[in-house]
Amino acid sequence: MDQLEKITIKPLKDQFVTIVNVANDPFPIIGKIIPQFYNGVWSYEEDLYDTPSETRFPDDNLDWTTYIDSNEKIILLTFYEDVCIGQIRLVKDWNRFAYIENIAVKKDFRKSGVGHLLLEAAETWAKEQSLIGLSLEAQNDNLIACRFYVKEGFVLGGVDTLKQSANPKIDLTLYWYKIFQETEGTADEQK
Repeated sequence: MDQLEKITIKPLKDQFVTIVNVANDPFPIIGKIIPQFYNGVWSYEEDLYDTPSETRFPDDNLDWTTYIDSNEKIILLTFYEDVCIGQIRLVKDWNRFAYIENIAVKKDFRKSGVGHLLLEAAETWAKEQSLIGLSLEAQNDNLIACRFYVKEGFVLGGVDTLKQSANPKIDLTLYWYKIFQETEGTADEQK
């Protein structure tokens, strides 16, 4: 795809601080995940809505400079030519996962491989930090995002019924994990 050839991914630098939230476009809400826990394994069904809607996360207002040249966290921005079209924000978590605080792709570039490229870059960063995988959380009504995570090799690892108590529109927070294969059996070596 010619479009992907024009894409670059760069870590956040001072000159990009003002564009961190630019990829935060609205996204469709078409249904929700109904998780089930049986015999120690999470599974789920999809409940599609009769009438889809659209929502948008509020822009984050963080001290972006703390992500610049840090060994503990990073923001990777995706550019199409010189226009920012996506971002992924990662932090080292206590459990040796790279926790994805946010991933966003501009509406016009969704389903074009940009999200996949961002996750590949996140995985590379996490491995460079000697982490064992990627983790993230998603609301159960963000079905399209959850489908994307599954396609990218994430598995449902847990559900929280209380995290979104202040938001009556969200039932559950879902925890997704992607464990790197080459780290299996190395936990003792890294202690």
